[in-house]
Amino acid sequence: MTKKAETIKLLILHESPDDAEQLMNLIRNSGRATRGQMIESTEQLAEALAAGAWDLMLLRPEAGGVFAMECLKEVKKQAKDIPAILLLEEYDAEEVVEGLREGYEDVVQKDDHDRLLLVIQRELRNLGERRARRAAELHLREAEKRCAVLLDSSRDAITYITDGMHTYANEAYLELFGYEDAEDLEGMPIMDMVAAKDHEEFKNFLRAYSAGESESNEFLCHGLCTDGTEIQARMIFSNATYDGEPCTQILIRTNQADAELQERLKEISSQDLLTGLYNRAYFTQELESIMQWAVTHSKTATLAYVQLDNFASVQSDIGIAGADMVLADVATLLRELMPAGAVLARFGDEIFTALIREHSLEQGRALAEKVRAAVEDHMSEVQDRTVQVTASIGLTLISENTDDAEEIVTRAHQASEQVREENPLGNGVAVFDPASVQKVDPSDTGAIVQDAIDRGLFKLLFQPVIDLRGGSGELYEVFLRMLDDDGNEVSPNEFLAAASQQDLGEKIDRWVILQSIKLLSEHRANGNDTRLIINVTGESLKDHTLLPWLSVALKAARMPSDAIVFQFSESDATTYLKQAKEFSRGLKELHCKVSISRFGCALNPFNTLKHVEVDYLKVDGSFMKDINSDESKEALKEMVAAAHAQGKLTIAPFVESAAILSILWQIGVNYIQGYYLQAPTEEMNYDFSSDE
Repeated sequence: MTKKAETIKLLILHESPDDAEQLMNLIRNSGRATRGQMIESTEQLAEALAAGAWDLMLLRPEAGGVFAMECLKEVKKQAKDIPAILLLEEYDAEEVVEGLREGYEDVVQKDDHDRLLLVIQRELRNLGERRARRAAELHLREAEKRCAVLLDSSRDAITYITDGMHTYANEAYLELFGYEDAEDLEGMPIMDMVAAKDHEEFKNFLRAYSAGESESNEFLCHGLCTDGTEIQARMIFSNATYDGEPCTQILIRTNQADAELQERLKEISSQDLLTGLYNRAYFTQELESIMQWAVTHSKTATLAYVQLDNFASVQSDIGIAGADMVLADVATLLRELMPAGAVLARFGDEIFTALIREHSLEQGRALAEKVRAAVEDHMSEVQDRTVQVTASIGLTLISENTDDAEEIVTRAHQASEQVREENPLGNGVAVFDPASVQKVDPSDTGAIVQDAIDRGLFKLLFQPVIDLRGGSGELYEVFLRMLDDDGNEVSPNEFLAAASQQDLGEKIDRWVILQSIKLLSEHRANGNDTRLIINVTGESLKDHTLLPWLSVALKAARMPSDAIVFQFSESDATTYLKQAKEFSRGLKELHCKVSISRFGCALNPFNTLKHVEVDYLKVDGSFMKDINSDESKEALKEMVAAAHAQGKLTIAPFVESAAILSILWQIGVNYIQGYYLQAPTEEMNYDFSSDE
């Protein structure tokens, strides 16, 4: 599951509050929730820095008597990690160089919004990586402390070696070989712990393991104790770090019978019982190990995802037992085709996966084509019948830049599915192309949206908005979804921005309004006192023909106008303030209600209300995400109180638990909505009487 992006907390030094607001909208329109604060003095900045965490600073050289360099010095004084971007009136190469020398992350012309947004996104990524690294380093230190305690007290004999020399040995290791003190082993070669007759074989194994070329991480030998006696030793090797330096850990088991039993149990637990190949769990472990190997040795490996085509039909034709025989037969064939050292597994029902070290994509493609052809030509004998299958094979590269095992498998799977997209029968080979995950061109998305409009591939969902103060009537917010060719829902986050760039936002809004009025009219005809909140885009705020059209639509439906609440976002209201003012006034003349969504993130949110007449304020979801922090709780409480003082009703979204609901009740919020109450559904079927 993709983690939801954090709300960006922004500090701005700017002579123009309006321009500062546009900078925030620039970030919001890129898909990131943003809350900001103007820097009015160095004292106020110092308090803000001390009070909480901030993510970014956008600074003009000077504003209101406050200088950008003073802000930068205050950040350094408090040892805060906050990227700062200097905004110049005009581009000047010398000023850019000087700014970088002074410590700004970048220097950008203030009106060059395209470059500024790219710089902001880069710096936020870098900040996220620094924070993640610091958290990982903290966890690492804690883990190392726990490991040190476990190593010292372990009953297993364990040592660490670097370049073949002992750097650490626990008490069990010392006792096993007859040493009294760890200092006796300092600088001693591990070779001295192995009997002379095994020296040459051990030397070869150690060389291969260190180079990442060994097929096994275990070595059986005769250990040599201080008194000259020999012991049967099974050495298990693994990569490790000691005092921050890479090294090799060796764990020694001495009871051969127990060792063989453990080895057999390990083999069984890692095996797919039907095919005899490795199972999914073991394959995943090996994938993690190869990823680490790729990083350590700066080498590459290939993952092949072999998916048998149309296997459900084969199973239906010859039965489950017969299909199992085919799978076992194909597994044997794959085992014969794989190079030495490859890790071959049955990953799913009819899916096999293979890991091959030190394999380029070209080598992988050649091997995959060989496998594909062999599977196609192979004949399995099942109950006196000959069965043939084909395979769609996807490949992806594992390198030092890959750090997510699940993502690697997903890429290979996508490549396998690409084969089937190009040929429904499958039977091909495809290599994952990283360019395929890049964003779609807005014009392409716009064409998809236009096609959805033409073919009626939109649908509406309804989520209840509950009155916390026990008022009567029903209230729902309308949400739009687009359907793809397979009937799956597509979130508007994935298409609305592109639709607006192609001037399709207003067209979509009119479709939503008409459908909502139609469905609401039918619902109210059954005696329901129901109202709807309908969202409109900035395109509609600028459309002077919408209000007359809306008047006709409402009259045709013979519905009371106050049954509709039209809602637009705070960022659209500030960007198109004049149009939002005229639009809200026109809605009032039609007796419709007005709401602003994502409220509270502007530099001065209540300034908008001086111009735009609204009835409801739906607070930004970032306040819900941070509701457990005293800072956010107090900010929300103050905002709700200020809204009530102006006669506005407040709506809190994203209510996901009873604990959040309780906090919102105490703060004084009027309405709530969220998955804790009910997810958006295709029907207006929430039981409002249960909340009375």
